[in-house]
Amino acid sequence: MVDAVRTSQKTEDKSPQIDVPRVTDLLLGTWADTRRTAREMIKDPAFWRDDSLGKDEHRERVLSQLHLLVQNSAVHRAFPKEFGGEENNGANIAGFEELVAADPSLQIKAGVQWGLFGSAVLQLGTQEHHDKWLPGIMDLSIPGAFAMTEIGHGSDVAAAATTATFDPETDEFVINTPFRAATKEYLGNAALHGVAATVFAQLITNGVNHGVHCFYVPLRGEDGNDLPGISREDDGLKGGLNGIDNGRLAFDNVRVPRTNLLNKYGDVDENGVYTSPIDNPGRRFFTMLGTLVQGRVSLDGAASWGSALGLYIAITYATQRRQFDGADGQEVVLLDYGKHQRRLLPRLATTYAQIFAHDEFLQKFDGVFSGRTDTPDDREDLETLAAALKPLSTWHALDTLQEAREACGGSGYMFENRLVGLRQDLDIYVTFEGDNNILLQLVGKRLLTDFASQFKDKDAAALAKYAVGQTAGKVFHGAGLRRFGQAIADFGQVARSVENGLRAEQQHELLADRVQQMVADIAGRLRPAGKDRVLGEKLFNENQADLIEAARAHGELLQWEAFTDAVNSIPDEGTRQVLTWLRDLFGLQLIEKHLAWHIINGRLSTQRAAAVSSYIDRLCLRLRPHALDLVNAFGYEPEHVRAPIASGIEQQRQDEARAYYAELAASGNAPVSEKALKKAAKK
Repeated sequence: MVDAVRTSQKTEDKSPQIDVPRVTDLLLGTWADTRRTAREMIKDPAFWRDDSLGKDEHRERVLSQLHLLVQNSAVHRAFPKEFGGEENNGANIAGFEELVAADPSLQIKAGVQWGLFGSAVLQLGTQEHHDKWLPGIMDLSIPGAFAMTEIGHGSDVAAAATTATFDPETDEFVINTPFRAATKEYLGNAALHGVAATVFAQLITNGVNHGVHCFYVPLRGEDGNDLPGISREDDGLKGGLNGIDNGRLAFDNVRVPRTNLLNKYGDVDENGVYTSPIDNPGRRFFTMLGTLVQGRVSLDGAASWGSALGLYIAITYATQRRQFDGADGQEVVLLDYGKHQRRLLPRLATTYAQIFAHDEFLQKFDGVFSGRTDTPDDREDLETLAAALKPLSTWHALDTLQEAREACGGSGYMFENRLVGLRQDLDIYVTFEGDNNILLQLVGKRLLTDFASQFKDKDAAALAKYAVGQTAGKVFHGAGLRRFGQAIADFGQVARSVENGLRAEQQHELLADRVQQMVADIAGRLRPAGKDRVLGEKLFNENQADLIEAARAHGELLQWEAFTDAVNSIPDEGTRQVLTWLRDLFGLQLIEKHLAWHIINGRLSTQRAAAVSSYIDRLCLRLRPHALDLVNAFGYEPEHVRAPIASGIEQQRQDEARAYYAELAASGNAPVSEKALKKAAKK
């Protein structure tokens, strides 16, 4: 990328500089080599989104791109070595996420084929299923749909109404859609390209419903026509991702062999007898769903890198575009305005935090799926991480891309500059693979469970001691003693006190304390229900919003900790200093967002709270000279960005304009402004 001209920021000669290649390595993370390989591959224009195409042509282009992925051996990494794979789960997700820079439709359609449809066969099936179907899934001769979501139940998969009833006379399962709300909906590959589907349905045998299981269901015969009983409809034009043929499926007495049940966690013999290695139906269901967690993992990473791409475009443009005369008579570069810094730099800090947190998350995923750390506790932790991080990164992507679009004015609204298209395509990320609020509710329930486990088997004396401690804590904070002490310390030098008093240790204390206090308060409000389910449901509903907010705060804490770990790993002093400022900006903007809570609960004095915002402004000013380096560290090249306003063309326009006015002034032929004449006349 063309380096923009550094603007007239007042910086000290000893201002730290960052080692951009080193930061790029840090951001690309554990599977940096795989990410670089994927980025090199998508430099080929054949992988790029073509904005001139309509829906139908876009769909066919994306299908052809999937075949290119197969040709480039870009889809095999997670599959078994016996089928030509690498059994490298972390690398598979890392490479897959990079496709978002080419075309999000390509990324998601590839995810449907190999990350959902193929993964269901791999993770829920057994060797017979692998031998029969994985080769075709891998080479795309069996394009397939992942038929889990129903129009009437959405995120509530356990309540899916599709049925698969065993018929012992024919040794088959009979799959039915009993009513319209049970129709499988929003399925990639369902409208056109899918020839089979992995269908999630209630398994019924001998009159007993054993809960949701997964079945391999052919959709088309060798003649290319849909099989009897298969009803397929096209979802049509969507708000984004129109390169994917989303559709709906319904089943009318569709029969599949008994062996088409993907039976790793539940099986039915020829007599209709059901067996499972997991006796508890609830745990069995969540174990099956847990094997498919990689969709949420990849969305977290893809959304984070989508935010990075948007910020690269907006910040590059903001260091070149000039608007309004400054004190020196020259037009001012956009990023020199305090408000513009405030719009973009905190979002840049959050994106860094998310990318660092995602790499730790991906390491956890790889450990579980490789078998190195595959225990029930590890799987539960992985699912909680997925439910905590995916909502934050996908919401942040929409917020960031919208702000980046606005920060680029009319240029940002032009489709060629990517921001509008990225915003449309990533919109659905916040609700598929689990609605964000539902996911955070799962996290909140886990936090409550962990909180309650602290008191399991505790005697009355221990509980009384805890109660006294809680009371003392509320008295200490609520009476304002801590705030009063802060106010005395801050008197007369608030900004400096905030800078010295809200560094890493204090940021962590405030962020962690907020999570702990919120969970404790909610647990206390739920406790009166005891075993009264009606009262329990009422109290839970009353506290649902607070529980989701506590879960969100927990996810933000995880991101802050990951950012801090990354900062502490940097040996270069200048780079570490700049990234420390960026981490502080991330932490302080979280504290600023919840200042009311910190004041009400006695965590911050009003003086110190008032100074948080001004210190954030100071951090933005410090980071301004490093903004280009920080976005260049994302490692994107022109073929990845493909936004004219970030190509250097704006700098050329500005240079041309400045040269024109300089030459005109030097010629002596420049017209005199009316203002100047009137000013001279007054003298």
